[in-house]
Amino acid sequence: MLNAACWRVCLLFAAFVAVSSLAVAQGTRADYERADRLRDLARDKVFRRWVTANWSEDGDRFWYRLQTDVNAFEFVVVDAAQGRKEPAFDHAAVAKALGEATNQTLQPNNLPFEKLTLSDDGSSVEFVSSKKLWRVDRRTSELTTLGDAPPAGEPPAVQPAEPRGRRRRSTEREAAAWDRRAAGSPDGKWVAFVREHKLWLRPLIDEAGRREVLLGDDGKESDTYEGSPFFWSPDSRHLVALRWKRGQRHTVHFVESSPKDQTQPKLHSFDYLKPGDEIPQAKLHLFDVEALKQVPVDDSLFSNPWLDEPRVEWLPDSTRCVFTYNQRGHQVMRVLSLDAATGMVEAVVNEETKTFFDYAGKQFLRLLPETDELIWMSERDGWNHLYLVDTKSRAVKNQITRGNWVVRGVDRVDTEARQIWFRAGGIHPQQDPYHIHFCRVNFDGTNLTQLTNGDGTYAVEYSPDRRYFVGIYSRVDLPNVCELRSTSDGALLCELERADASKLNATGLKPLERFVSKARDGQTDIHGVIARPTNFDPEKRYPVIEYIYAGPHSAFVPKAFADYHHYLQGMAELGFIVVQIDGMGTSHRSKAFHDVCWKNLGDSGFPDRIAWIKAAADKYPQMDLSRVGIYGGSAGGQSSTRALLAHGDFYKVAVSDCGCHDNRMDKIWWNELWMSWPIGPHYAEQSNVTQANKLQGKLMLVVGEVDRNVDPASTMQVANALIKADKDFDLLIIPGAGHGSAETPYGQRRRKDFFVRHLLGVEPRR
Repeated sequence: MLNAACWRVCLLFAAFVAVSSLAVAQGTRADYERADRLRDLARDKVFRRWVTANWSEDGDRFWYRLQTDVNAFEFVVVDAAQGRKEPAFDHAAVAKALGEATNQTLQPNNLPFEKLTLSDDGSSVEFVSSKKLWRVDRRTSELTTLGDAPPAGEPPAVQPAEPRGRRRRSTEREAAAWDRRAAGSPDGKWVAFVREHKLWLRPLIDEAGRREVLLGDDGKESDTYEGSPFFWSPDSRHLVALRWKRGQRHTVHFVESSPKDQTQPKLHSFDYLKPGDEIPQAKLHLFDVEALKQVPVDDSLFSNPWLDEPRVEWLPDSTRCVFTYNQRGHQVMRVLSLDAATGMVEAVVNEETKTFFDYAGKQFLRLLPETDELIWMSERDGWNHLYLVDTKSRAVKNQITRGNWVVRGVDRVDTEARQIWFRAGGIHPQQDPYHIHFCRVNFDGTNLTQLTNGDGTYAVEYSPDRRYFVGIYSRVDLPNVCELRSTSDGALLCELERADASKLNATGLKPLERFVSKARDGQTDIHGVIARPTNFDPEKRYPVIEYIYAGPHSAFVPKAFADYHHYLQGMAELGFIVVQIDGMGTSHRSKAFHDVCWKNLGDSGFPDRIAWIKAAADKYPQMDLSRVGIYGGSAGGQSSTRALLAHGDFYKVAVSDCGCHDNRMDKIWWNELWMSWPIGPHYAEQSNVTQANKLQGKLMLVVGEVDRNVDPASTMQVANALIKADKDFDLLIIPGAGHGSAETPYGQRRRKDFFVRHLLGVEPRR
């Protein structure tokens, strides 16, 4: 018989063998190779996923070309009024007839044309093939030639439009930017210009006695009209110009060690304002053009403007102009009215907050001068909503939208119907609050119409007359569903397509799993996703890695379906369970949820993230919380390092790329918006440099040598502090790489190796 000591030795040996076996099964060369093949594995595996409507002139019908398989397509015609879809024609009959006419062998699912023209009554379609124009009778499938195709120089057919949300559209404000910088007066009599920093007028009409006039003689090099836009009143009697007080220049330098065009290094320098710097500031100045004099303006309501150029609009009657004021520190946001005759300034909207006004992500202003109103976006009731303001009384006439949900953006303001078309998040309480839905509401807040209600996040494209729209919704675990809906009430007229992901599923790739748990307050839902390797074994235990980006300017957990989420799945494939979470302090929820970040970026939502991961592990025992890693870039680089400094009892390994590790070192707008101004002690308290001596676990810092987004010195200062604290860490500097250097092939490989080595305990790819 074995004595107790022998039994202990045997048990220890058995445990060693078990752990060794587990390690061998993960982080192997085969795992790396499988991770590298994911993109090719997922390519061209999902079909019937997009519908791009090509509308008839009467707006009652449209056609679309649908991909049904690899190199396989079909044409579909939809009668929107009837809510009915059907094949555009008999594809087999057309393939046979067109093949005989052109002496070709054609396949019904790969016809040699991509575009159709639908007849007015919908009874036939025309297309171009083999340089000829053809017509197909949709009822009989009879094919006839209409002669040679139109010359190539004629206007092309309408190109398919992408659903909203898949491309960026220029705004009215951007389009008007050029107009407002036009120096000529509306009546064509004067042109405004700047000479030696002063404001001048030059006559455009040769009349007796007219000459150049020095209108603004208060300009100087340090406080100049140079570069000012000019805002003429519609009647040309008044002019508003901006005079810019110069700020300091903050120059960042770095050395490019290995430039491609020379042997010697290059020194690069660029202007880069940082928190606390003296900033350039623009002040409005009013001029009476008829009297050729400046009208004094009291600037007490706009004394400390932020960097942004104010938005200035004259009312049609020229009695006053309205402009925005964003106070430095972002706790005061105003819409101000300037009286043209007196120079008096009054606040039409006065938005003051104890934390921050999110001017970068939650600002909307639409003037309605015909009715002396404006539409304004605010979080004053705790949620991001729209308000109708009387510009004369300066009172809120009514709150347009309300409820425990948020307006995510305004798409259209219809002044004739007095309606607003907008995007909302959280408006369906039973759904993920980050899902985008489309809605319409009257100016007075009545008749709120939810145009979409599928359980997913939407992109939409309206018909030209806006009577209908094609909506496409999905989730990370639900491939695209394409619908035709009515804009009058959002009624579903026809489900057009439901994506076919069977071939993707056959590869072994699984969709991300959505998971919800409670936040630090025990009440608020925190949403995230879970990725597992394709060879996931429920009998094994896996280290957990969190991909983090906690920037307060948005939310980051994916919501829409994708073939695969490479940055999560690629890491999971090596033998990890990978998660991504939106903790408190990120955007698109309540004001209270967002306010957690204020003067508190070091928080990064970690109390919510750790609670979420623990809740997930309670449900899935395969998650080994004794081995938790984290990685991220930029703000995520700051947070991932912070994880080991402030929560080293939970996170054991981190890879931090191009981190803004000290908010005093990073770009001014992003940091002052969330960390506030003036610079207070909280900046230093939350700096990874200041806290470097608290490092626990394994850390790899990655930085691109020529990063122009985040000063690369920020990473080097953390490295310096770690060295002074005698802490072990890895530092990877990638020559010639900019922001996001860990996303280069070499950076990605080194990041994967670091986790395999320190979480799986094996040498990678060996």
